[in-house]
Amino acid sequence: MMIDHAIILAAGASSRLGQPKALVKLHGKTLIEIVDSRLRNMGLNVLVVTRSELNDKIASLLVNSKIIINPNPDAGRTGSIQCGLLEFQGKPIILVPIDRPGFSTSTLKLLINSKTTSCPTSNGIGGHPVAISVKDAKRILEAPPNTPLREIITPERLKVNDMNLHLNIDTIDDLENLKLSLI
Repeated sequence: MMIDHAIILAAGASSRLGQPKALVKLHGKTLIEIVDSRLRNMGLNVLVVTRSELNDKIASLLVNSKIIINPNPDAGRTGSIQCGLLEFQGKPIILVPIDRPGFSTSTLKLLINSKTTSCPTSNGIGGHPVAISVKDAKRILEAPPNTPLREIITPERLKVNDMNLHLNIDTIDDLENLKLSLI
């Protein structure tokens, strides 16, 4: 199942952080530009799912990626995934939440070449991105938008050695950790 499509989820409210995660600046670029570039450099066709108030800004930053709006982002993350999957129906995808940027290039390569729905794991804990098969994409599309992804799919766990795999950007302290990482 060679994967050549990726969905970046950037439709969250970022209430704990107090600013849109996708637009956080790191080394002169926004997080959305960094993640988008990493995915495109691996040959992936990138789609960003965002909320209406971020659309224009993200679209101005990412001229080579398609941007779509989740009309009801507060209904749940699975709803944003569904918006993206509708664009890539019938194709396996890599799913990348904008607030989970700690994956390495080697992990991304492993996921792109995975044969099934898969997620990286480090220290026994699953992480992101997630490779989603066509079969599981259909299951996600059939679920209510507020259903947690872990209740819909059971990814194969792929062991990786990413130091920052579990980095989750939710607070100012998380941002500081991100700045100190090798991303």
